[in-house]
Amino acid sequence: MEHDVFLADCPARTTLGVIGNTWTVVVVAALGESDMRYGELQTRIGGISKKMLTQTLRHLVDSGLVARSAEPPRHYSLTDLGRTLLEPVAALVRWAEENAERLLDPVPD
Repeated sequence: MEHDVFLADCPARTTLGVIGNTWTVVVVAALGESDMRYGELQTRIGGISKKMLTQTLRHLVDSGLVARSAEPPRHYSLTDLGRTLLEPVAALVRWAEENAERLLDPVPD
């Protein structure tokens, strides 16, 4: 089935909304390094509030991108579907790191 993200009711557009927010990208990148417990994620991801981390993890679990272990100590890991995001997320993170200064302090034309 083909999708067209320019159509208002396109499922792919909804998917971009799921994966396109800052904290989603950062959490996926962190979990790409290793499975982590909640506290480890909070330590690894500077500046994220407990509320935002909880919301982001819940959203990623509900979307099928992250799995939460059933038994304590609970940890989070990328699912097979979540792992398919690692390459594009890594490319996006790399691009952001390389171009942050240019975007935040643009040179006038």
